Amino acid sequence: MKLPMALIALSDAQLAFGHVALLDHTDFSLESQERVGLIGRNGTGKSSLLKILAGIEKADDGILQVQTGLRIAYVPQEPIMQADSTVFQTASLGLASAIRARDLYLSGADGIDLDALQSEIEALDAWNWEQRVDETLQRLHLDAQATIGSLSGGLKKRVALAQALVSRPDVLLLDEPTNHLDLDAIGWLEGLLNEYKGSAIVISHDRAFLDNVATRMVDLDRGRLLSYPGNFAQYQLQKEEQMAQEAVINARADKLLAQEEVWIRKGVEARRTRAQARIKRLDHLRQQREQRRDAVGRVKLDLASGASSGKIVAELEKVSKHFDGPNGRKTVVRQFSGTILRGDKVGLIGPNGAGKTTLLKMILGELAPDEGTVRQGTKLTVAYFDQMRDQIDLDATLEDFISPGSEWIEINGKRTHVKSYLSDFLFSPARANAPVRTLSGGERNRLLLARLFARPANVLVLDEPTNDLDIDTLELLEELLDQYDGTVFLVSHDRRFLDNVVTSTLAFEGNGTWREYEGDVQDWLTQSARAATLSARSANAAVAPAPENSDKNVSQRFTDNKSSLPKKKLSYKEQRELEGLPALMAALEGEQARINAALADGRLYTTDPAQAAQLAARHAQIDDELLAGMERMETLGGAPV
Repeated sequence: MKLPMALIALSDAQLAFGHVALLDHTDFSLESQERVGLIGRNGTGKSSLLKILAGIEKADDGILQVQTGLRIAYVPQEPIMQADSTVFQTASLGLASAIRARDLYLSGADGIDLDALQSEIEALDAWNWEQRVDETLQRLHLDAQATIGSLSGGLKKRVALAQALVSRPDVLLLDEPTNHLDLDAIGWLEGLLNEYKGSAIVISHDRAFLDNVATRMVDLDRGRLLSYPGNFAQYQLQKEEQMAQEAVINARADKLLAQEEVWIRKGVEARRTRAQARIKRLDHLRQQREQRRDAVGRVKLDLASGASSGKIVAELEKVSKHFDGPNGRKTVVRQFSGTILRGDKVGLIGPNGAGKTTLLKMILGELAPDEGTVRQGTKLTVAYFDQMRDQIDLDATLEDFISPGSEWIEINGKRTHVKSYLSDFLFSPARANAPVRTLSGGERNRLLLARLFARPANVLVLDEPTNDLDIDTLELLEELLDQYDGTVFLVSHDRRFLDNVVTSTLAFEGNGTWREYEGDVQDWLTQSARAATLSARSANAAVAPAPENSDKNVSQRFTDNKSSLPKKKLSYKEQRELEGLPALMAALEGEQARINAALADGRLYTTDPAQAAQLAARHAQIDDELLAGMERMETLGGAPV
């Protein structure tokens, strides 16, 4: 049986940047209905590979085979769009060939082969291109008449996706599609890709996204493309086993090479004819060691936390903030109260434009509330990681950007040369004098982290720090923040990163309302879902018609009319149950208090996430048991003894 040809196949590909081989005689193929997650260190060539597969760039050597007639759509990491164009006009660019064919047919110009043109129009479904654009924009919840310049980064990403999807591609190539998307939009994109009938290759460092979308992981590691079936979680297990095996093999090879080097230095035996085979083997071992590309070192993160702040970082009492806009006054924070303590690691969760930055500025005293009061803590030293990289001087050298006017830097009382410090963040000494503009997006984020950590601070504000960072660096940043004894405010849409770092969340719940939840994103989802369920039950109870033609709801009837209702006398068993309920309620409240204490500092979420999840689930269960107990006590307490 003849096997089906791959949609795209890349063979013996080579691509070098300077002396570094990004693709080193490597192969890749994409099959039908695959969703490939492409991962790897920053600067390893992932975006270049995607452009090669899209036909935008060419490899230095190798063969690229693409099935005839295959439609490929590529969405870059930072799409370039005309600010004054409408969403409809921009999305329509994805159908440029269909529009051109139909316009040419309708022009009636001389010398046109109408039959051939008609066939092309039908193949491209060009007669209905406006309808296709409208349907796609509706599906992506985009306003066709909005101008690009008026859109947020997340909506611009949706427009870029719309431009790709209108052509009904067989293959989608997406470079960091979750950057600038909020949690709801990321969930929407996951659903879109899981329902997509074609194939997709996605570059992403969002581990939760890859877990929910990928059917195969491909790791670009030291010039090689290594394939792993399954999602990111399955890849981690396979990769760990592979690295362990590789370490054993390399250690054996190094030991053998060392032994042979000792032997060759003896000289006398090496000159004998029968030793020539052993000499050849030694040469082969030397070549193998020279050609071996060791794994790139890990970023070394250390943070100067400075002097401790006061115990209270900020205390907010019924604060509100309003802004006047074209559609009238908008309240972005409404009657919020809360206390931030030293050592808290707070995640701010909400859609783009909800007011996360506004609330953060009020907490830190940079923006005064229109109503309510904010009391700042003492001895606060704040360091910012800026989402839009406004702090970067593109013309400065890496060395000057980190330590202007000095070759030395001091962290936690230790004096370090700036080149050595940069090497901890995987910047070679040779690059220390290169301008910042030569860095990739991920490298610029790494440089910002280097600058941030070089300044003593007891309050860290991290605004979208995970964009463009590779997974290894993300995991190290998580470890560092877990050990950091200062206060952290984290604005991010990376669910896994939030889960691994924060101890509480400030979540936007619409109409300017913000609420604080203990725990991580998953805890917030669980608690908010439970609150919504209880609220719905209360609402249903409030509107449910009461029996016996009464216009009062059930709870009102029970409260107002219980004295007039016939009461059944308690049985002996019910009497004993009523007497035991206070002790049971006290025990449940005590258990819940112990759970709160265990989860309070957030460390359990890192050291034993399974136990933390079990305790969080038990905490929610106790809420239901307490509510049931109170209802039972009320029921039994209203009956005669």
